[in-house]
Amino acid sequence: MTITNVQEAAETAVTDYILAQESKDQLRFLTCGSVDDGKSTLIGRLLYDTKLIFEDQLAALERDSKKHGTVGEEIDLALLVDGLEAEREQGITIDVAYRFFATEKRKFIVADTPGHEQYTRNMATGASTADLAVLLVDARNGLMVQTRRHAFIASLLGIRHVVLAINKIDLVGYSQERFEEIRKEFETFANGFDFETLQAIPMSARYGDNVTSSGDKMDWYSGPTLLEHLETVEVGEHALEAPFRFPVQWVNRPNLDFRGYSGTIASGRVAVGEELVVAGPAKQSKVEKIIGAGGEVQSASAGEAVTITLEDEIDISRGDLLSSTAHRPDVADQFAAHVIWMSDEPLLPGRPYLLKIGTRTVTATVSEIKHKINVNTFEHVAGKTLELNEIAFCNFALSSSVPFDPYEANRTTGSFILIDRMSNATVGAGMIWFALRRASNIHWQALDVDRQARSEKLGQKPAVLWFTGLSGSGKSTIASIVEKKLHIDGRHTYTLDGDNVRHGLNKDLGFTDADRVENIRRVGEVAKLFTDAGMITLVSFISPFQSERQLARDLMGEGEFIEVFVDTPIEECRKRDPKGLYAKADRGEIKNFTGIDSPYEAPENPEIHIRNVDRDPEDVAEDIICYLRDRGFLSSYASDGEGI
Repeated sequence: MTITNVQEAAETAVTDYILAQESKDQLRFLTCGSVDDGKSTLIGRLLYDTKLIFEDQLAALERDSKKHGTVGEEIDLALLVDGLEAEREQGITIDVAYRFFATEKRKFIVADTPGHEQYTRNMATGASTADLAVLLVDARNGLMVQTRRHAFIASLLGIRHVVLAINKIDLVGYSQERFEEIRKEFETFANGFDFETLQAIPMSARYGDNVTSSGDKMDWYSGPTLLEHLETVEVGEHALEAPFRFPVQWVNRPNLDFRGYSGTIASGRVAVGEELVVAGPAKQSKVEKIIGAGGEVQSASAGEAVTITLEDEIDISRGDLLSSTAHRPDVADQFAAHVIWMSDEPLLPGRPYLLKIGTRTVTATVSEIKHKINVNTFEHVAGKTLELNEIAFCNFALSSSVPFDPYEANRTTGSFILIDRMSNATVGAGMIWFALRRASNIHWQALDVDRQARSEKLGQKPAVLWFTGLSGSGKSTIASIVEKKLHIDGRHTYTLDGDNVRHGLNKDLGFTDADRVENIRRVGEVAKLFTDAGMITLVSFISPFQSERQLARDLMGEGEFIEVFVDTPIEECRKRDPKGLYAKADRGEIKNFTGIDSPYEAPENPEIHIRNVDRDPEDVAEDIICYLRDRGFLSSYASDGEGI
């Protein structure tokens, strides 16, 4: 055989191998359970036994086992997955680790998730895309709190196939009695979950018993090995069977003659000539072309990245959702959803977050926490906030309507993430249960007399002067003087003061972080009504959180929100302490007092920054009047002020 023939044969073999791999179906699964149940060791055993460890990796593993291993002189297979140095030092999994392997029958992507309670959010991340969960249990310890927690989260996130891997069976003498005891206890516990299959397997990940081969230690077990079950379990093709959903990720316009919509098909199938609808506007058209990675195709299905062109010119942009006309998604600006909270900072109802669903991002707030779920007992408990790793059922209100499906019908279009608007960090993950239709009959009433007409009548431009600062900083004093000066000059004003508002509108609110958020939300809405009336509104509130001040700003028109930061050091505020509040807080008589045991987030870029230590309030007030005059809020003034 010539060199050319050898090369051609090698290329053919590689091509045949790639085609064979592409033709295999794929199973995504995760390992989960309590700490030290052997999750990483199990994945390492699967990789080792399926011959997917290269010689250099094996050599490195032998070296690492001597340094970090926990199994004496043997190779510690867990180190194949525990890649972080902190994980190796502590002998635990911290982050989610993904590994790929394949057999003759199937391809696999496995997620190794943490067992520690503090990393529950990482377990939820791994479960969000999995078809099957391998739930490990240490045969010595039986079901643990974290075992139950992970089973519940797996069920909540739509996983319908579970393997109960009763590991370390070698440490209980390969006892059939112990295996049956744990299996029956779990089946009773999981009776209320919607698992379609539940396969219990006794195994020893360390020695390989019932992982890829049965061994000779458990003649009493006649079921499949773990690998046999993973290769044969039918997880179904729910994504293909579901109605067509196509979130538009990008409008493809390479030239004036081509307009296509690019993205990945979330579910269902689509073919040339099929009629589609844009969810929301309900504009319809037929598919003209479908362009895949290799060129034009006649049809495409879930998981494929394609560009779709339509026969008609329709206004479609990133974030829109194309769907089948026969089975359309829900479209609403309110819905109920389960939320897993992933941030150290608590979820506060009324605080605005960014909600990303598919390729669309909108502003959203939790309007009500219906109940929290005790993941140990599954009881529904009341709560006003949501802490790290807690799960709750909540009502959401969005800034605009979005298309979605219930999570149980479509995991892609029924799931979302919450993003903190200040840090841009992902703080929560949600699963939509159903739309809330309560506001469908409420519409904005068009009024003949609008804010511009009122403003012109009053001879002033409406504005909100939002005074923020610590208690005792001088906010209310300065705001009062500003209003007096405006009133003397014939201006139409109103002051919303923190103490006064709590006697009426907000008398039902306390001083927890959640109540402070609701306090500012209500005041922001009232201030907006005053600006609609053409008034210059002075708001004097501590308003300690940037997020809520931003919420108030977003309610107003462009340039109408003027943040006045009365920047007085807390030491000076303590000296003044006109109400004796700091002394009471120091004695523990007042809880959640801003600056003592509740934080104050100082403005980063206020319109007016007053460093108020030795300044005369009259001078400060005059400077603020100048600011308003210079920027046209007081239309009858001559622009001769210097501003601030």
